Amino acid sequence: MRAAHLTAPPVVLVAHGSRDPRAAEATRALARAVTAARPGVPVLPSWLDHTEPGPAVVLRELAAAGRPRAVLVPLLLTAAYHRKVDIPAAVAAVGTGGASIDVRVTEVLGPADGVVDARLLGGLRRRLAEAGPGGYDALVLAAAGTRDPRARGSVGRVAAALGAELGVRCRVSYASAAPPAANVAVAKLRAGGAGRVAVAAYFLAPGLFHDGVVAAAGGAGAVAVADPLTDLPELAELVLRRVDDASAGWAGAVTDVAAVR
Repeated sequence: MRAAHLTAPPVVLVAHGSRDPRAAEATRALARAVTAARPGVPVLPSWLDHTEPGPAVVLRELAAAGRPRAVLVPLLLTAAYHRKVDIPAAVAAVGTGGASIDVRVTEVLGPADGVVDARLLGGLRRRLAEAGPGGYDALVLAAAGTRDPRARGSVGRVAAALGAELGVRCRVSYASAAPPAANVAVAKLRAGGAGRVAVAAYFLAPGLFHDGVVAAAGGAGAVAVADPLTDLPELAELVLRRVDDASAGWAGAVTDVAAVR
């Protein structure tokens, strides 16, 4: 264990939240995986909706415990509404009770500055291998969905990078907010000559959307649908990469710092 970790700022993971208890457990499991990867650094889960505590509550508790700083990691795969609006609002709310803590918010876990992290691709590849499709000649990257065109563009970059690494065609599908649905994407690949289509799950946790993808893609003839990324070691490593990038040179100027006093 490096001594620097013992004095490192706490890490607050912020998930979207879901009524499905499997989603909250996936977030807690990821927090445990990050803790195991970097012992001595407090890693605290929080949620924007449906599950307690919220990020503002966790940050206030850290401030009350005398912690001067914290790093907040959005457990999001695109920088859409929740990253642009909900998370900044939660950080801003910390100061309403007189709390004093400097909060640095990291990039999301999806592409940052257009770069698809190798750890993210590694996690997607691992889940595909675990799904055991026995080989495939085309892929669908199934995502939750967003109306934000830039966020959809980032999903497209992940699909392109994953397809290039695996040497197969890879189309995007969405569970909500934008077409095509998973069954449509699978059907188009099969109509275009693909014999075996597998689905990579661009989800951090199980829930209604992933369940829908499993049903829709299977009904359209997909040979396998991968599980969400949940607490894979690659995901824990990606979280820590985001933390390290955001924490570098804390005393200097930073692109994304929320100072609450």
